[in-house]
Amino acid sequence: MLNAIKVNLSRQEIIGAVKSMNKRDRDDFLEELLATTSPEYLESIKDARADYKAGRVKTHDEVFGR
Repeated sequence: MLNAIKVNLSRQEIIGAVKSMNKRDRDDFLEELLATTSPEYLESIKDARADYKAGRVKTHDEVFGR
């Protein structure tokens, strides 16, 4: 079991902190937040990686045409 540290922050404080991050850090943070709160999201990543390894992919042009 992990030890937890409880921090009382308001929603606005969290939003402000995220807004103050540079774009890369913000994108990384949001990706990690989504991954840790959504088992479906993690499963979709695993599925996509398996599809890629198996060659079940299409190019952008194949999907959207030119």
